Amino acid sequence: MRSNTYSDVTPGLQGSLDEARLYDGVRSRRVLAFCIDYLIVGLLLVPVSIIVALLGVITLGLGWVLFGVLGPIVAIVYVYTTLGSARQATWGMRAMSLRLERLDGGRVEGTLAVLHSVLFWVANGLLTPLILLVTLFADRKRTLHDLLLGTVVIRADR
Repeated sequence: MRSNTYSDVTPGLQGSLDEARLYDGVRSRRVLAFCIDYLIVGLLLVPVSIIVALLGVITLGLGWVLFGVLGPIVAIVYVYTTLGSARQATWGMRAMSLRLERLDGGRVEGTLAVLHSVLFWVANGLLTPLILLVTLFADRKRTLHDLLLGTVVIRADR
């Protein structure tokens, strides 16, 4: 029986990631987790936008240039600090009891988390229908960016 801790998968043991119950409902939970994370990033943009607006006033408008990159910067910092943490999950993923795992058993670090997110957005921008279609045919319900990075999203509550 698995506990609800975030260190259930023993590093290097591929077999523990092969259990089918770890992937029940992962696809729909990922979509809901994405929606929650999108909302959280939107909420985080409010105070950061206020700070940038004040910075723009102080710098006579020069600071307002940051508004062009504010969304991606906030999202990258959010992903780096949450998905790259010891829990290996964003707040939306935690709400949906999901966790990102590396197939080699290593820990997901901040740079891998950001790369995972950036690849998602690039693939989503270029190949929108393929993002979820790949999960229908790939092993372990993996998306295109999961396949490229050697990662998998599993249920953390199993």
